[in-house]
Amino acid sequence: MTKIEQCGTGAALCQVYDSIFLDLPMSRVKFDAKNEYAYLENFKILSNTFRKHQVDHPIPVQDLIKCKMQDNLQFLQWTKQYWDQYYPGGDYDAVARRRGAGPGATPAMAPAHGGASARTSGMGASRSRPGGGSGAAAPRTTSRQTGGIGGGASSALQQKNAELMETVQGLERERDFYFSKLRDIELIIQQAMEEPAIEEHEDSILKQIQTILYSTEEGFEIPQEAEAGEAAGEEETF
Repeated sequence: MTKIEQCGTGAALCQVYDSIFLDLPMSRVKFDAKNEYAYLENFKILSNTFRKHQVDHPIPVQDLIKCKMQDNLQFLQWTKQYWDQYYPGGDYDAVARRRGAGPGATPAMAPAHGGASARTSGMGASRSRPGGGSGAAAPRTTSRQTGGIGGGASSALQQKNAELMETVQGLERERDFYFSKLRDIELIIQQAMEEPAIEEHEDSILKQIQTILYSTEEGFEIPQEAEAGEAAGEEETF
């Protein structure tokens, strides 16, 4: 990495958060990405990790993939704060993780020329923890426990969302059913009012009914099917 803009590919960010959670599918991260489509694939992996561990911070993907310095710098500043708080300490072999090795990889699995990896591991080991502690810190355990709870909460939310969608669909069918009835009544009234021989009393009643039909409340929307049919005929106001 030679400049901040390179973080817009999402690959380096995936590596940083893998050093915290140790469960990103690093073998799928595209470090040689050359276009925004590939960048999006990397950020998809990162977004899934944020959801899994309930990291409550938005990822401005559309801004980051433009590889502009200011946007990426702002997100990196927040990432630095998060890493300082939750990095578990100890060695982290970045090269081995990119090659698909598990969190428990031994130094022998690292490449012989992995000098940069060794320096990264050393930096992680010497990083002091907030509060003066060192080594594996409590936030690490808390993060994994929270992730498990988040899985159950996510399942409950998905079930609730499915129930709400079913309710909305039922309400939409009911709305269209009654609107269709009112539309038929409206057409009959219009036809009756166009008849030349109509009593004044009947005309008054029809106009009252028509007024009720045309009355509405704030937020009311005419179904799209009805709007399409009215577009071919007389323009009406509801």
